[in-house]
Amino acid sequence: MMPVILWTDALIFLLIAVGLTSAWWIRQRPHLMLPWQRVAKSSVGMVSLLVLSLFVLVGLLDTLHYRVALPEKNNGQTVYSPEVLSAFDALASGLRSRTEKTYSAPLAAYLYAKESLETPDGKVLRDYPRLKFGGAHLGDPQHELVGDVVKWALMGALGGLLVGAVVITVILVSFRRKPESSDVKELRSRQGEDVVPLRRAGLRGWIPALAGMTSAGPLRALLIATLIIAALIGAVANLSTAYHVLGTDKVGQDVLYLSLKSIRTGLVIGTVTTLVMLPFALLFGIAAGYLRGWVDDAIQYVYTVLSSIPSVLLIAAAVLMMQVVIEMHGDWFQTSAARADVRLLALCMILGVTSWTGLCRLLRGETLKLREQEYIQAAQAFGVSSFRILTRHIVPNVMHIVLISVVMDFSALVLAEAVLSYVGVGVDPTTISFGTMINAARLEMGRDPMVWWALAAAFSFMLVLVLAANLFADAVRDAFDPRLNRTEGAK
Repeated sequence: MMPVILWTDALIFLLIAVGLTSAWWIRQRPHLMLPWQRVAKSSVGMVSLLVLSLFVLVGLLDTLHYRVALPEKNNGQTVYSPEVLSAFDALASGLRSRTEKTYSAPLAAYLYAKESLETPDGKVLRDYPRLKFGGAHLGDPQHELVGDVVKWALMGALGGLLVGAVVITVILVSFRRKPESSDVKELRSRQGEDVVPLRRAGLRGWIPALAGMTSAGPLRALLIATLIIAALIGAVANLSTAYHVLGTDKVGQDVLYLSLKSIRTGLVIGTVTTLVMLPFALLFGIAAGYLRGWVDDAIQYVYTVLSSIPSVLLIAAAVLMMQVVIEMHGDWFQTSAARADVRLLALCMILGVTSWTGLCRLLRGETLKLREQEYIQAAQAFGVSSFRILTRHIVPNVMHIVLISVVMDFSALVLAEAVLSYVGVGVDPTTISFGTMINAARLEMGRDPMVWWALAAAFSFMLVLVLAANLFADAVRDAFDPRLNRTEGAK
């Protein structure tokens, strides 16, 4: 096979490198570690982070692309398939390849619509045909289906619980950390936090001590959530080997596979667009609030004009122009996946350039307030440069607003992609996303009987992703807000 790196793949790899570097840099500075340690004390924050990690893992697996070598050769050279696959496609090859003729309901053994069937004696009847893969091992689905589904689900849940127990053991072992250094203890004591670390002990001593220390804390919630999620994943994974857990769509594709494939598109839209928008909002918002004067007037004029234009029309016009450019230069792309990826990247850029005004307005207002604080005026009186004041005093004190806004914008952008794809100006039609699933479900909802499971699957996955992101954003906001931290220290 031949590895393939798309434009969005390269950006994701760059984000991973930046994230790992930032994590290493923060670990070397105790004052930057303290807010993240407060996040680790939040039960809701840690559980939501666990759920987000699962979504990110699926997205990363779907980012490792490759092309398979074909059996035939061209003048002795290897020929590769034009289809671009991913590591997730290889892991979920069963879901991807087991396609039916058309619609089938979740956990069904028959097609959803009647067809004309010929009996062995030559008669023609109108009945529901059996599926090729869903419940194909059943002899009498009408009587065996429910019991068989329960059996497969229980077996998978048991296997998931065993895997979850192993993960929990790893989590418990990870809490065996060294005592904190004296400078970290002093810094934590100034913040009014517990300075007693978990001490080293034997296997019989440290597990009960850890359980007692966290009986009402985040660790217990994290362990319970791990078991529940592991059991759920195990049950779904085991059922998916014999049934279509979320049914099939019009062309017989497994809806569970489509839902999992849509995760990467949602993550790319949310993260890449946010990072495109963030420099504009930070630069213009802080500059307008700190410099004031004509700079403030010019920046206010720019974001007021952009906010006055209907965002959907502005994005639609930009996307359509980009689509025309892509159509006129089809020779730029070797595969259809590369072409769809460029359109996805263009959509991220367009959304980023047009969605920075809200955060810019918030940062301008917060900077105007901080500019009048005594420590800022004292720094100005001592002749401290504006650049140093901005980097050492202004930016750190607005980061809680940036963090909460970034995660909230991530959620809004995931939803925006669904809306734009629904109206036909979103991602490429060949790209699997929540928006394309909802757009296809629009016609399915008008059938009789109604096909509801594709829309329900897209809605459920989007709900879990956006809800987990919002809950984690609340935990991060509470940990990074300096006013809340001062209140807790006073108490």
